[in-house]
Amino acid sequence: MSDLDGDFGGLERDLRAAVRGAVDLSVTARALHTMDASNYRRVPAAVVAPRDADDVRAALEVCRERSVPVVARGAGTSIAGQATGTGVVLDFTRHMNRVVSLDPEARTAVVQPGVVLDDLRAAAAPHGLTFGPDPSTHSRCTLGGMIGNNSCGAHSVAWGTTADNVRSLTVVRSQGDTLRIGRGWEGAPAGLRALVEGDLALLRTGFPDLPRRISGYALDALLPERGADLARAFCGSEGTLGVVTEAAVRLVEAPRARALAVLGYADESAAAEAAAGLLPHGPLTVEGMAADLVRDAPQKSALPKGGAWLFVETGGASPAEARARAETIVRAADVLDAVVVDDPARQRALWRVREDASGTATRMPDGSEAWPGWEDCAVPPARLGAYLRDFRALLAEHGLRGTPYGHFGDGCIHVRIDFDLLSTEGVARFRRFSEELADVVVAHGGSLSGEHGDGQARAELLPKMYGPGLVRLFERVKDVWDPAGLLNPGMLVRPAPLDEGLRFAPLPREPVDVAFGYPHDGGDFSAAVRRCVGVAKCRTATAASPTDVMCPSFRATGEEEHSTRGRARLLHEMLAGEVVTDGWRSTEVRDALDLCLSCKGCRSDCPVGVDMATYKAEFLHHHYEGRRRPAAHYAMGWLPRWLRAVALTRTAPLVNALARIGPLAALGKRLGGIAPERSIPAVAPRTLRQWWHGRPKRQGPPQVVLWPDTFTDHLSPSVGRAAVRVLEAAGLTVALPPKGVCCGLTYVSTGQLDRARAVLCATLDRLGPLLAAGAPVVVLEPSCAAALKTDLAELLGDDPRAHRLAASVRTFAQALEELAPDWRPPHIGRPVAGQTHCHQHAVLGDEAERRLRTKAGLEGELSGGCCGLAGNFGFERGHYEVSVACAEEQLLPSVRQAPGEAVVLADGYSCRTQLGQLAGVRGRHLAEVLAEALDAV
Repeated sequence: MSDLDGDFGGLERDLRAAVRGAVDLSVTARALHTMDASNYRRVPAAVVAPRDADDVRAALEVCRERSVPVVARGAGTSIAGQATGTGVVLDFTRHMNRVVSLDPEARTAVVQPGVVLDDLRAAAAPHGLTFGPDPSTHSRCTLGGMIGNNSCGAHSVAWGTTADNVRSLTVVRSQGDTLRIGRGWEGAPAGLRALVEGDLALLRTGFPDLPRRISGYALDALLPERGADLARAFCGSEGTLGVVTEAAVRLVEAPRARALAVLGYADESAAAEAAAGLLPHGPLTVEGMAADLVRDAPQKSALPKGGAWLFVETGGASPAEARARAETIVRAADVLDAVVVDDPARQRALWRVREDASGTATRMPDGSEAWPGWEDCAVPPARLGAYLRDFRALLAEHGLRGTPYGHFGDGCIHVRIDFDLLSTEGVARFRRFSEELADVVVAHGGSLSGEHGDGQARAELLPKMYGPGLVRLFERVKDVWDPAGLLNPGMLVRPAPLDEGLRFAPLPREPVDVAFGYPHDGGDFSAAVRRCVGVAKCRTATAASPTDVMCPSFRATGEEEHSTRGRARLLHEMLAGEVVTDGWRSTEVRDALDLCLSCKGCRSDCPVGVDMATYKAEFLHHHYEGRRRPAAHYAMGWLPRWLRAVALTRTAPLVNALARIGPLAALGKRLGGIAPERSIPAVAPRTLRQWWHGRPKRQGPPQVVLWPDTFTDHLSPSVGRAAVRVLEAAGLTVALPPKGVCCGLTYVSTGQLDRARAVLCATLDRLGPLLAAGAPVVVLEPSCAAALKTDLAELLGDDPRAHRLAASVRTFAQALEELAPDWRPPHIGRPVAGQTHCHQHAVLGDEAERRLRTKAGLEGELSGGCCGLAGNFGFERGHYEVSVACAEEQLLPSVRQAPGEAVVLADGYSCRTQLGQLAGVRGRHLAEVLAEALDAV
């Protein structure tokens, strides 16, 4: 009997006694590992993070004695289900994640299975080398996972698959012995050679000849005429034969310069027909995608005309040589339009369009969901156009939709299809379509998998591709390697049915009662949580681009539960109710969300638009409903109320004096749930409103309404005064709204959504005449502007006034650009440093701010990321270290490295406070900088 049939206590005891690495049977650990990036879900018994190969052997010994299955896991981005399991999950990303050695002369590296591909590439780059295969998940996928799936990526037309780049492997079998395998039969498990040599005729005739044949075991690599390459045959075995503990891999020379030709075609079929004809020109990549996957207007404007594109990269010893090769390809191609780019920044921007397709494809243009399952089948490149026509016809026959993209030069197509995987009828159609599409792929001489492996999604259909004889041979090979049958059972051989164990099965079928409207998910919180498909762009050690924000808490901690994906997984399991059993009261979900900064970076940077800040507010609303909240929720969630009381009683000087008395400040922070390391910010003796009412007003109807947010009004009124100075200098008439208006931000961020609704309803009531007049509302604090843009409409979606107010919100720069287009700011002529506010990046965009800075002669770029203070987050007890780590990632280094004459810009109050408290630097709002320059003229 397996230990999974009974109590887990014995398994935990034995694992802890045998393994020096982490052993975790907690609800959180098990919930985080129920899924990969596929349609499937399995609940593991335990998660083990081995420290070394000895730990791997020890864990396997325990599992063998207890008949507990084992699945090896890297980043968990597999799309066919092979990184899920019901037994022990071996997580290699925590400890076994190093580049052991690198030999630039031999062009080889030795790596552990948990090393991230980009880390290997970074280690090789100083030597002019790289690892050839590069999946779109290169910033987080691991070499162990790439070996397991025989991953490829965009450059496979030049450098092949992972199997083409592996020299040797160190493998631990389920029996506990260690094998070192490479080319030749040395290290082979007993019986394998005899088994293979007994079926040479089948091996010589049973495998289709195409560059992206990933399905099944690559047993043809063991043919004598191919040198019996054991390591090559092992690649793509999906963790079913043995556990890799070390790999020697080949490195290739990286071109000194690259150019990118983007070729426009009428449609995807035309692009597919053209792809094979470009291969004789020796490109590094030939990638294809259709216009359906480019939904961002700036991205689309960067592409040439067409309904589909080929991305063709070329290399050379110099930029001129790389560009010349790209231009040769353009001349050889029959295209509607084309562009050649040799600027590295523009190339990265264009490649990001292609790489984000793996997330964008999860939603149809109308917002409906699309899923993997037929993500990556491949056909001979010359057959790709014909295959796509048959594929489209089959989609239409079944009433399904999907947008193909992928590695057109290798004949490998990625596509997500709008399967209904929630209803019995929809799942049945998923099965029928899968069976019929397998027939179409085989008819074109193709492979059911061209990159991501068979896993559970396609393994059941392998007899259609290989026939029963070869599939039986696969099973016998599995038994030689893994006689106990412990390693990743249900995958690739003797597979579970393709429609069993779907991740959606345990979710509630009726929408749960929630506070936010979730307009992009049909009002369904489950659908919002389902947005996370597991591609794990949030699990990167560094930001994906200099402007990206997501996910600062993961980069600070390196822990899955503090990534956007990890939190989404826990929310999924909360809704499922099997692992996380206490619903909205779950302490596991609460603790994972505790380090979410509510930066909203995922709302823009996640390819599928997960909005964890909103989900966190929703969860906190329910979690504390009818219960006492943490002290910080009262101290900082009610900040507008406390500051209005101070202003009304004119006690700001007294409050500030008391805050400077050490013992009293310490007591206040302890009572208020504030981090003891933090200084309490000073309250302004004179609020923005008080200043406003004491100054002469410009006559006439208001052209803009300046929003007196809590932070500007009570804590930094100088920003508001500066904004009035600049707006009036631009010829605009400014007004302030009536007293008592508030965006509700602090109530939303602490999950006090009933209070937020009440505050926002009162605000709309007070704004009646101004809303009717339609004047733009200028909001200086980016987080408050974002709250009015998004949270307002999503909390009060049935009130048309909420949508009118949201539509009227402008940032300071947007208002100047829209209402005073001919106004020229004073020329400052200095470099800038600082950070774009995370909410500005995620919700509002900073294009207008960039243009205004350019007009004013403020040169340079602001950093991305999050300052780490993030409103109440960095002030809350227990968050200080993470808050500082977030600031140290981008903001503080950018300021330290700035020249002495640089202007430090920080439009957010939190960002300015963080700079002041951690670096002793005064950051300023752009309005302050411009107002100061006006006064100096």
